[in-house]
Amino acid sequence: MTSQRKTRALTLRRVLPLSVVVVIAALAAGCGGSKKPPTTAEWADGVCSAVSTWEDSLKTAVQPLTSGNVSKDSLQTAADDAKSATDTLTSDLKDLGKPDTQVGQQAQDQIDALTNDLQTDVDTIESAVEGVSGVSGIPAAVTTATTTVSTMKTQVNATITSLKQLDAKGELTTAFQQSSSCQQLTGGS
Repeated sequence: MTSQRKTRALTLRRVLPLSVVVVIAALAAGCGGSKKPPTTAEWADGVCSAVSTWEDSLKTAVQPLTSGNVSKDSLQTAADDAKSATDTLTSDLKDLGKPDTQVGQQAQDQIDALTNDLQTDVDTIESAVEGVSGVSGIPAAVTTATTTVSTMKTQVNATITSLKQLDAKGELTTAFQQSSSCQQLTGGS
């Protein structure tokens, strides 16, 4: 092998691995680019799906409070489960981002306001449960918890109604109407 060929072979051995690293780095950078906002239909379906899951979890969480045989432990478990369900809802809604529509930021602002209200409601439930010092305090805490859960459901339904009416073009209204998750949530209406 001539010295010129040896030099080329050595250069190729040095450059080739570096080239592979550069190509892999470029591909990886492309994968981590900005996330495209969900379509209006995807967003509405995501909202309704998250709300439906939350409602089911909340119903399961508070069901033991309606049995009449409530202890401080069952009350604490219900509060913890309600908090967990609400934390999941909040996370799911935030992960959706804003819908790809002219009123996307307004929709996101309404979702943000809702999640803040729901967190305040969970704090109210937790405070009521923490305030129970004996058996006599349980009924008041149960009343606070069940009333607050009812308020939470009203807040969620009001927000969905408001979201449907946000835009003059009707993009969100149509998206909510066509979403199978939203139809299940509202009973097909």
